[in-house]
Amino acid sequence: MKLIPTALAILLAGSFSAFAHDVPAEIAKAPPAGAFKAVSSLVKLPDFLPGMGQLFVDPASLPAGPFLAYDHDGKLVSTIYMLPVKDLNPDKSFNDLAAPGGNVDHVDVYYNAGHPGVEEPHVHVVLWHVSAADEALVAK
Repeated sequence: MKLIPTALAILLAGSFSAFAHDVPAEIAKAPPAGAFKAVSSLVKLPDFLPGMGQLFVDPASLPAGPFLAYDHDGKLVSTIYMLPVKDLNPDKSFNDLAAPGGNVDHVDVYYNAGHPGVEEPHVHVVLWHVSAADEALVAK
């Protein structure tokens, strides 16, 4: 699918400068400071989503995010962007997407048909701040 490489290229073009910094203290542990709210307090979703973790987002940044994802111990494990499929076209770009969680170990990109909070089809771009093996921290 051409959409996935395009979304990844858009994300990475604006994010390389963010790869080299550490996790800021205000978001290192859940709940993060500032305007971030638990996604479960905004829409009908469980507090912890297997495979993703406990999600927080600044409601003003919806639908794209960033969403901050935490493990069961409240440690930040990933930053997730949810980019609407309808916006992945030549007339729209997602510039300067940040990796607020610091260093990125690897990136996953996958399609989602929609869910509470982001009902329209979109692409999840997951910036993992932990190793692939440590993704198990949010598996269940």
